[in-house]
Amino acid sequence: MSKKKNFPSSEGVRGFRDLRGSVLSARKQAVQILSDIYEAYGFEALETPVIETAEALGKFLPDVDRPAGGVFGFQDDDERWLALRYDLTAPLARFVAHYDQHLPKPFKRYQTGSVFRNEKPGPGRFREFHQFDADIVGTAAMTADAELCAMLSEGLQALGIKSDEYVININNRKLLTAVFEVAGLSGDDDATFQKRAIAFRAIDKLDRLGEAGVKALLGAGRKDASGDFTEGAGLSDAQTDIILAFTRARGGDNNQTLEACRALLGENETGQTGLVELEKMFEMIDASCSNSQNMVFNPAIVRGLGYYTGPVFEAELTFDVQNEKGKVVQFGSVAGGGRYDDLVARFTGRTVPATGVSIGLDRLLTALENRGALKSEQENLGPVIVTIMDRDRIADYARIAHELRAAGIKTELYLGEAGFKAQMKYADRRHAPIAVIQGSDESAKGEVLLKDLHLGMMMADKAHTHEEWRHNEDVQKLVSQNDIVSAVRAMLERIKNRV
Repeated sequence: MSKKKNFPSSEGVRGFRDLRGSVLSARKQAVQILSDIYEAYGFEALETPVIETAEALGKFLPDVDRPAGGVFGFQDDDERWLALRYDLTAPLARFVAHYDQHLPKPFKRYQTGSVFRNEKPGPGRFREFHQFDADIVGTAAMTADAELCAMLSEGLQALGIKSDEYVININNRKLLTAVFEVAGLSGDDDATFQKRAIAFRAIDKLDRLGEAGVKALLGAGRKDASGDFTEGAGLSDAQTDIILAFTRARGGDNNQTLEACRALLGENETGQTGLVELEKMFEMIDASCSNSQNMVFNPAIVRGLGYYTGPVFEAELTFDVQNEKGKVVQFGSVAGGGRYDDLVARFTGRTVPATGVSIGLDRLLTALENRGALKSEQENLGPVIVTIMDRDRIADYARIAHELRAAGIKTELYLGEAGFKAQMKYADRRHAPIAVIQGSDESAKGEVLLKDLHLGMMMADKAHTHEEWRHNEDVQKLVSQNDIVSAVRAMLERIKNRV
């Protein structure tokens, strides 16, 4: 009796995804649009390795209770701990420290790529996701922070987000530090540090848990709907009231909100410094951004990563969507960043001012799809398909495909063994706009038949008869093989105007 073979599971790792086709095409389009805008602002492209030393990355993730700080780590042959990058900023700091003498200052770079978080996956929450970052290293001027916000705004609108569909919330970590000082949480001992860390994470969840949930986390702790209990910061009611009063400080405009915060912080030096930085930043935004009304001072914005030292900002999409439970909610955050003047100093001991912004590209693409700003899978046209009618004339078909590709037309020669009917099904699955067909009769006359598959699909959807479909000259057209390039281009132009 033969032993049954155990095959490995084909199911992927939880929290990771297989992507293909239209998803990757949309990402490619978005990356190109953003790259063009960022380069127009003087940023240059950079690529760093996906693996860094754990020492270089540090432990700055917000989920500090997770083993290994929420990173995927492993040991090399020399027993040195390595890790998959959890963002693109920490590797940039390492790069700047290493090549410091060879870089122009300020150094402006953009980068896109996958990052990895060893966190519990859930609906819309993945362990690998794509980011698009831009950073300015080597200047403490608030002009840099303002430019990043202006550039982010321009990028969102270039991708199809309307001016009334997003807001860029801005705050300053110095103000939050000052609030903690006012609340009596300025000590350097481990217990006070832990309380501040929990408080930071709690405030960062204000939009999701509401003030009641955050108040519980600032106090004894909170039990969620599943019964899981999260330990709180253990602050007194008076301390909690001071923090929550700051997060809800609002005015009719940014200047009024600044004044409201100034009244709450009193003479605190750290707080006054942060307010002056924000005033300078908003002054530059008003001067250089055509959508400055979208930039809003929001004292409740924290940003989770622990390396921020000054202004922080977060782009939030304000239109409604249905979540996985069918409930109508606002889409929420798709980008964020801030100033991190101490990050490079980890490597050199010397403070190097820096600021940056990161777009969660996968999440943003989901938003664009929701708004209809991305083409559907059917509208993302595939290649022209050159079909195989006579197997002994495969070289002739290859020459046709080569001629079309040489003319800049995306073209695929069918490489399978199936018959014509199956080839047409294949062309449909590839979302091919046109099928090129040449049997022996057409070859003898020096002709090819072009089928407009897109129009054919539209006619089929509208229940035209087969005879109407076959004899419609717009659906299929005989052309001279010598004119194939111009004929295919003309048919593609009609299809593009149609979609």
